[in-house]
Amino acid sequence: MARYEIIGANGSHVIEARGRDEWALIELAAAGQAGCTAIENPAPRWSGYVHNLRAMGVDIETVTERHSGLFPGNHARYVLHSLVLFAEAKDAA
Repeated sequence: MARYEIIGANGSHVIEARGRDEWALIELAAAGQAGCTAIENPAPRWSGYVHNLRAMGVDIETVTERHSGLFPGNHARYVLHSLVLFAEAKDAA
């Protein structure tokens, strides 16, 4: 588990993220304005991780995109709008 400072339009605050929520936060920060999709960054529950991060006050936009292929339809692209700074690691104990 680690602590991250989240800086957005409404100021800043510190969150503690762990597991897949932390992984998703790191992936979103690394992707920048290109954002992440489950197609490009495979994970079982992107929508769940985004939901949890939003509950922690992280500003994430959902962009609906169309796709073609054998199973045409829509998918979500998640774009981080908060600045994320690593604050500190915490012991897992």
